[in-house]
Amino acid sequence: MTLVTITDPRSAAAEAYRTLRTNLSFYSVAQPLRALLVTSPAGGEGKSTTAANLAVAMAQSGRRTILVDCDLRRPAQHELFGLSMSPGLTSLALDEVTDLPLQKTAVDGLWLLSSGPIPPNPADLLGANRMDAVIAQLLERADFVLFDAPPVMAAADAAILGAKVDGVLLVIQAGKTRRDHSERARERLEKAQVRIVGVTLTNAPKDSLIGEYYG
Repeated sequence: MTLVTITDPRSAAAEAYRTLRTNLSFYSVAQPLRALLVTSPAGGEGKSTTAANLAVAMAQSGRRTILVDCDLRRPAQHELFGLSMSPGLTSLALDEVTDLPLQKTAVDGLWLLSSGPIPPNPADLLGANRMDAVIAQLLERADFVLFDAPPVMAAADAAILGAKVDGVLLVIQAGKTRRDHSERARERLEKAQVRIVGVTLTNAPKDSLIGEYYG
């Protein structure tokens, strides 16, 4: 997993994340997205990398951005940014800390709320009323909040948390994601009355014309 928006900002891949940022910004002009959850049908499809790079792209555009690692089963964001796992979201949700334990990243305007210690009951923690208060706190501190959630087919977490935010971005990987998994993931989210704002494709074949333009 790499942060191409930092390591190679002039690449076609980094530009793709900026395009995704623009598309999300224009998704609803009347009611702009401020709290977005990123998930995937199954594991290993690139949802954590997508969430991290999108968060960087948002911050680079001048928005105060907070990235929250809500994958309380296999957290990865602290490793991507080289930061601490604890204290984090679970510490806050369990009232072990009172202030938001945000960590400043190397990107101006971007903070990380890492997962914190892995709890025995992630779905219960994410579905509790305390989580509503945490989301409200985050929105007071940032222009845009991104939540990295577990895959839809692996746990109920994404559907539970997705109902609390403005929308969900579903990440699928070219050549890997099964069509039936994508359809079942969409059905599960819609059944939970989650607003799916779009689907993004990872590992897509490189367009030679775009590659030549960006060198």
